[in-house]
Amino acid sequence: MTASDRIGVGVVGFGWMGEVHARSYQRVRHHFPDLPLIASLVAVADPAPGRAEAAAAQYGFASFDEDWRALVADDRIGAISVTAPNFLHREIGTAVVGAGKHLWIEKPVGVGAADTRAVFEAASAAGVQSTVGFNYRAAPAVAHARELIAAGEIGTVTNARIRFFSDYAAHPAGGLSWRFTRASGGNGVLGDLASHAVDLGRHLLGSLSALVADTSVIIPARPTVSGAGSHFSRADGPPGEVENEDYVSALLRFSSGARAVLEASRVAVGEQNTYGFEIHGTTGALSWDFRRMGELRVSTGADYQDQSYKTIYATAGHGDLRAFQPGAGIPMGYDDLKVIEAAGFLTSIATGKPHGPTLDDAVAAATALDAMSESARTGEWVSL
Repeated sequence: MTASDRIGVGVVGFGWMGEVHARSYQRVRHHFPDLPLIASLVAVADPAPGRAEAAAAQYGFASFDEDWRALVADDRIGAISVTAPNFLHREIGTAVVGAGKHLWIEKPVGVGAADTRAVFEAASAAGVQSTVGFNYRAAPAVAHARELIAAGEIGTVTNARIRFFSDYAAHPAGGLSWRFTRASGGNGVLGDLASHAVDLGRHLLGSLSALVADTSVIIPARPTVSGAGSHFSRADGPPGEVENEDYVSALLRFSSGARAVLEASRVAVGEQNTYGFEIHGTTGALSWDFRRMGELRVSTGADYQDQSYKTIYATAGHGDLRAFQPGAGIPMGYDDLKVIEAAGFLTSIATGKPHGPTLDDAVAAATALDAMSESARTGEWVSL
């Protein structure tokens, strides 16, 4: 392919994440000018009245529709982003790849591992490329952490702590949206936040071998929403049952022998996007906090005791920082991570080889999440 080759893309679902995908397609050539493929925004679909039309006017899509099936049938489109609610992922994802179109889909790819596996198998049978929205692994400081671990700079990894805490559902008057029902939102915070935590753990430390977990519903009832509303909306309708998990904690065993503690909460008062990890090895340690995305705290050497951390600012040699900033200490943002995903997705299509997180990774994460649910139910360790 040459630099002038184009592929028509569509976006299904145009809430906040749909907007992020659209912006990423528009920005990706600014940051990765040598990409072998250029994305053209062809069509957007969203069932909310007027939303797709407004999206087309704002972002320049050539057409719009309330029905996602119109995009699947559109011969102008070669790739589709799916940013719809979880319970629609299986139906839409399998239809997209079944039509021979490449797929960029948000995690957790359905409401359980069976949904994720179905999309993966359909994509494999169709021979199309996939990218999944595990965006935190794209942070340049995380890329550097992975390099340090692989090079043995902290010795053999012994244990880790991975935490994804947020307060987006902490208010008890937050409306009972689809996220809080089992049929639509799956396993709650497991699919929403713990999926990212599992993927980060696998990306940095390798495959999982076993786990034991506990979960809880901290706010058992929420007011129902009249009309359109989300989990950010305040509501005052009659109370309805919260069917899925607000909090999960798990002990993880990796195939390497490393251990980890994983925690995720959507109701953590005082915490806003407190996402990150601490990883300890036999000669050192690493620590990363998403809210200080360009910083990696590193302790290396062989002093063992009284060995301090130093802060390393991600620089042009770390991950894809060079595509955004010329040097260390200049911050990147959340949307930049999605631009990196878009670049990987388009590169995958152009080369026929995966770049970045794929449906294989989504299946592995979803399998671990289902194992957490099973472990919470039985109180026993589950092998993976």
